[in-house]
Amino acid sequence: MTKSLIVSPKTAKDIDSRIDRVLKGLGYPEPPLRLEDVRELLRLDLRFYTADNPGYLQEVTNRIFVGTKQVFQRPALLMDAISKLSLQALYLPDRKRILLDDNVPKLKHRWNEAHEIGHSLLPWHQEMMHGDDENTLSQHCHEHIELEANFAAARLLFLRDRFTEEARAMAEKFASIKSLQTAYGNTLSTTLYRFVECIGTEKPVVGVISGHPHISKRTDKFDAANPCRHFIQSPAFAQKFSNVSELEVFKSISAYCGRQGGGILGEDEVFLEDDNGQKHIFRFETFYNRYDCLTLGVHLAPAKSPIFF
Repeated sequence: MTKSLIVSPKTAKDIDSRIDRVLKGLGYPEPPLRLEDVRELLRLDLRFYTADNPGYLQEVTNRIFVGTKQVFQRPALLMDAISKLSLQALYLPDRKRILLDDNVPKLKHRWNEAHEIGHSLLPWHQEMMHGDDENTLSQHCHEHIELEANFAAARLLFLRDRFTEEARAMAEKFASIKSLQTAYGNTLSTTLYRFVECIGTEKPVVGVISGHPHISKRTDKFDAANPCRHFIQSPAFAQKFSNVSELEVFKSISAYCGRQGGGILGEDEVFLEDDNGQKHIFRFETFYNRYDCLTLGVHLAPAKSPIFF
């Protein structure tokens, strides 16, 4: 399970200004954004590879140079890393080339490509990706680089504040997410992420991506200790409900969801306790797209304390 992280305000402002220059260069296009237009503007190349036919990738990694220095003196190491780490995409800074794993479902290509475009736009990423002679990136540093690339991808694919304004003008329900998903041409999962973040700056909002929550629909891969693949916290939720656990939320989701094979699995009012011990009412709604189970939880009001006579 992965809790959503938050980019620092200073870095977010820097990344956003770079995304705005791209969109301005495209004439502030209507959604859905055409990534081929972005690549043409930035002069980026896109190629595909597959793990079971890595010939092209082998040829590319043998010729990765920055100036006169070969970055990957042992390109087989990159091949091994791609295989062992199950990398789905990567960016080669010196050749301005994005590589996508063609074995990955086509629905995920759009996000993976935008993520690598994000890397290409951030100069400090390219310096780190070149590496040095003595050290490799720490796990902490790697996580922040990926976080920043994801932030850039989201701001690009959702056209910066345009999506934010439209999301905030719509009902805080899953039907709005489906409508925005269609308009912007992105997956339901990435649209859920952005919807939670955009409408949840002042109001606590939470999102969950998991397998089917009904006990009869759980697969052999279900991990009771880590049932959620992603636990998405809006800024307001992260600030006020930091003690809420993913296990607690998943248990609540499981309690109201049916065993349907697709569509809305159920909805309910769920009680969550804030960091001060005050209980609050959230409206939860869960949708199953036959691949992932997506849940939206929106704060309604503080729970009324019982009155004793």
